[in-house]
Amino acid sequence: MQSVRRAIGMLDCFGGGDASLSLSDLSRRTGLSTSTTHRLARTLAIAGFLEQETRTGRYRLGPSITELGQLSFHRRGLHRIAPELAELARITSATVDLAVRGDRHAVILSGGSLNPDSGIGLRRPLHSTALGKVLLAWDPEGRADLESLGPLRALTGRTIVNHGELRAELDRVREAGYALNDGESGDGVRTVAVPVLDRQGHVRYALAVRSTPLVMSDARIDWFVTHARACARALEVLLIPPAERRLRTSASE
Repeated sequence: MQSVRRAIGMLDCFGGGDASLSLSDLSRRTGLSTSTTHRLARTLAIAGFLEQETRTGRYRLGPSITELGQLSFHRRGLHRIAPELAELARITSATVDLAVRGDRHAVILSGGSLNPDSGIGLRRPLHSTALGKVLLAWDPEGRADLESLGPLRALTGRTIVNHGELRAELDRVREAGYALNDGESGDGVRTVAVPVLDRQGHVRYALAVRSTPLVMSDARIDWFVTHARACARALEVLLIPPAERRLRTSASE
């Protein structure tokens, strides 16, 4: 189990957008000795999960990671959703993202926030984003122990940094049916997010629409939410197996 955790931790070092890392980088980020880091990196390289650059000796993610990522992407049906996200972005003139929960982060799977060259923007904090609030509010495993998130880092003066306040915010999110990020992750940014739910009422994905307070004014928030919800229902059909989808309760749904 220790070896598995160490291997996962080493692969996780590349989650911040770095294309390659040196042995000393990996040792520092994992907290392992240089010799242990070297043995683990070589083992992962032999398995294809890492590869070492011949000229620099630096490590980068290997072909096995690419293969598994592509398999997951297609088996989830994510290759089918681009038209729906593009249409929502067109209608709202906003940035649209789709995310899942990855431990303490919202991991963006598809959307306009991703940097196609570096991959930077893939992970977002749960506590300070509309995506994260949705993923917490309708968590399928009921992970209500918000203290397990650790200290809540302030990104702006509006970021919620108290676990009790975050719990109250999630109650409001569930009651409203959507989450709002009003300058909590970046100044001058306003985002609404809605859940993509299964039949059990559990969140499979979070869908966000991001703009500015000028465009997404208080008077227009409901308009943005309405369009986001319509897209979320379409994504339920594309991404969730028929037997696990929510039942439609009326012809309009």
